[in-house]
Amino acid sequence: MQVKKYEQFNEVSYQTKLANGLTVMLLPKADFHKTYATFTTNYGSIDNTFVPAGDTEMHRFPDGIAHFLEHKMFEKADHDAFQTFGQYGASANAFTSFTRTSYLFSATQNLRENLVTLLDFVQAPYFTPATVDKEKGIIGQEIEMYDDDPSWRLYFGMIGNLYPNHPLQYDIAGTAASIAKITADDLYAAYRTFYHPENMTLFVVGKLDPDEVLDWITTNQTAKHFDDFQPIERKIPATATDGHDIIPYRTIDMPVNRAKAIVGVKGLTPIEPGLAALKYRAGVNVLLELLFGDTSKNYLRLYDQGIIDDTFGYDFELQNGFNFITFSGETDDPAAFDAAIIEVIEHWQTAVMDQTELLAIVKQEMIGRVVFMANSLEAIASRYDQRLYGPATIFDEPAIIDSLTLTDIEAIASQLLTSQAISEYQIRPATKG
Repeated sequence: MQVKKYEQFNEVSYQTKLANGLTVMLLPKADFHKTYATFTTNYGSIDNTFVPAGDTEMHRFPDGIAHFLEHKMFEKADHDAFQTFGQYGASANAFTSFTRTSYLFSATQNLRENLVTLLDFVQAPYFTPATVDKEKGIIGQEIEMYDDDPSWRLYFGMIGNLYPNHPLQYDIAGTAASIAKITADDLYAAYRTFYHPENMTLFVVGKLDPDEVLDWITTNQTAKHFDDFQPIERKIPATATDGHDIIPYRTIDMPVNRAKAIVGVKGLTPIEPGLAALKYRAGVNVLLELLFGDTSKNYLRLYDQGIIDDTFGYDFELQNGFNFITFSGETDDPAAFDAAIIEVIEHWQTAVMDQTELLAIVKQEMIGRVVFMANSLEAIASRYDQRLYGPATIFDEPAIIDSLTLTDIEAIASQLLTSQAISEYQIRPATKG
């Protein structure tokens, strides 16, 4: 196993790749009673066009298939995996993002049994036409719920503006029409393509003995047969690096009491994976704190003017192949909200140039947050993305944040905060009567 020591945190991580291709990361924390594990495949909602394993032709699969597959994995011919976890005292769950699907559990006992359950149920698919049709009704209700959620519609409305020709624009769960097309054969095709150990990572953190746990995992995997891995061919459309494909403005009406507005900024420059991506994420988050942190001059000014209120927030999304920022909130005047946010974005120099002392304060605040999160098993696991950041963990972040200079932040701002990368989306109250 590759061993990495984090002297500042008194932590040690262990990483290895098994003979079948599975990447295993173990991070023991002796002072914890709980253990948390995630089993992740590099397969998300944007992966809807690919060459299925054993095939040679590119196929377009229904939107929402990765999320649908996640739901169906728990159900087996004679039991449900949730029941098995419950018998061993574990709490289990799963989620699908744009680029990943993760299965997870947390437990304070029966670690071996729960790890075996996790590996076995994810590596033993069971789908029939009847069970697939049953799931369509359940997921259809979930889709209807999100369709009625103004915040969800606002967020995906903005993504549709920034990525109008990219599968990112589609809801992770798909639509009622798209999931109606999913068949058991589709699910098996997606499973065989993306759920090979070579395309997956197992991360275990908490109370554990790394040698013992690795032995359990190796024994489990050695007993199973996997076909040779076929390198995955995905078709992800390229997006314009000059932003000409961005939709600059859209608005819809919904039954809301108050308007919602969101301003988006699309990252036009591809970000290299590895530590460079981790540094980029840290740099963007520092930049956003300088621009709109709740003690920044911009935030206080706009708050005093009544342009933003406690509903205001911003978010930075960085995943493999794309990145974007959103600024959103409720407002009585969406046009004024958008104009004020864009004014700050386009004149970012005012909040960044010569702000060496403020940068030092912001970096210390961010390091403090990371150190706080480093005491959460869930946070440690959720911030680990082997495909995007390589072997880096949350414990690498403080040093990266501390290394950032004002020159770094200015370079990121110059690259990211460009007028051609900006878009607006609004939800206005529907007219009554």
